[in-house]
Amino acid sequence: MVLPSSNADYLQNPKPAYPPLSKRLGEQGKVVVRVLIGADGQPQKAELRQSSGFERLDQAALATVLKWRYLPGKRGGVTEDMWFNVPINFVLE
Repeated sequence: MVLPSSNADYLQNPKPAYPPLSKRLGEQGKVVVRVLIGADGQPQKAELRQSSGFERLDQAALATVLKWRYLPGKRGGVTEDMWFNVPINFVLE
């Protein structure tokens, strides 16, 4: 079984936008989003697996992963819909 991936260079998935208010308030953390990746590599739906503790960051992560493209997962060489956990780190520089 091959899990879906968001790492391929040619997918060119943009980093999530850091919510301006979160930046000002110093909010940072890790969000894990569970995404259903279709056989076509398109996200079907997403849900929060692990919260950063900040609603704004969680929502930014959810919105971002739904815009990304993915390499679909395969089972026995055949692409199929598959759930995939995507970690998103919000770290202030």
